[in-house]
Amino acid sequence: MARIVTVFGATGAQGGGLVRAMLADPQQAFTVRAVTRHPASDAGKALTAAGVEVVQADLDDVASLRRAMEGAHGAYAVTNFWEHFSPEREYGQARNLAVAARDTQVAHVIWSTLEDTRRQVPLDDDRMPTLMGRYKVPHFDAKGEANVEFISAGVPTTLLYISFYWDNLIQFGMGPKRGPDGGLVFALPMGEAPLAGIGAEDVGPCALGIFQRGADAIGQEFGIAGAHLTGRDMADAMARVLGEPVRYESPPWDAYRALGFPGAADLGNMFQYYHDFAADLLPRRPMEATRALHPGVMDFDAWLARHRDALVRTVGGGSA
Repeated sequence: MARIVTVFGATGAQGGGLVRAMLADPQQAFTVRAVTRHPASDAGKALTAAGVEVVQADLDDVASLRRAMEGAHGAYAVTNFWEHFSPEREYGQARNLAVAARDTQVAHVIWSTLEDTRRQVPLDDDRMPTLMGRYKVPHFDAKGEANVEFISAGVPTTLLYISFYWDNLIQFGMGPKRGPDGGLVFALPMGEAPLAGIGAEDVGPCALGIFQRGADAIGQEFGIAGAHLTGRDMADAMARVLGEPVRYESPPWDAYRALGFPGAADLGNMFQYYHDFAADLLPRRPMEATRALHPGVMDFDAWLARHRDALVRTVGGGSA
């Protein structure tokens, strides 16, 4: 009998990818229980139409999380800082997930996490500004700090460290832009340091690979990446796909932090952290181990080929 895996964020990038990977799994080792706040939404209805059990739960309501995990073998636990921009709320949601998993005796939880940057950049370190009073990179720090909630609760947990989404180039406007001369400029405040990246759609298949490893993965950490690339490498690859030159520029972190859009300071600190600690972060996200989990993981060229049309639309043109 297939074992149930409760997938939080089932209509989002990570959870949705895991749902699709489990449905396409030839072994059909797991049965999907998809969690959403809005089962009656179009995305929820599409999951139901695909034969998936869809349940309602809210990460701020631990009782609803217990109901969603009741009788499940596994759970994919993920939170979304960018929905509310509150690290305290994100930490509370992670704690709720850990409590519900403990109370329902889930046998294997994958917690989608990131580093607590304050371990390497303490609050009194003036290399980068402290944000919100007690964070350096809020959307990293709360997740990393919450690791202990799963461990201290005795939940059989695998920590999954995610990389920079290449999808941000399209969905969050981080891709090339037309400069005053009409040419394309790719601005990424990474200097010449490599950045670990991955296509969002590949996270779910990697998580499935971890669930398939079963007990061997419990208590382990996995970091995943499709490639380690400098900003210049990324610009050159995009130029090949777009059919025109893309100039790479690395703006100062202070300038990026001052751009003024919601989360700009957080992201400016994130890129500085990625840059300054690349020697620590890249080995945690090895490409070879990622392929062992998911042999079909895309490198950047493959991701670009798949998403070329969307990238072209964001820059307003490109050669055929």
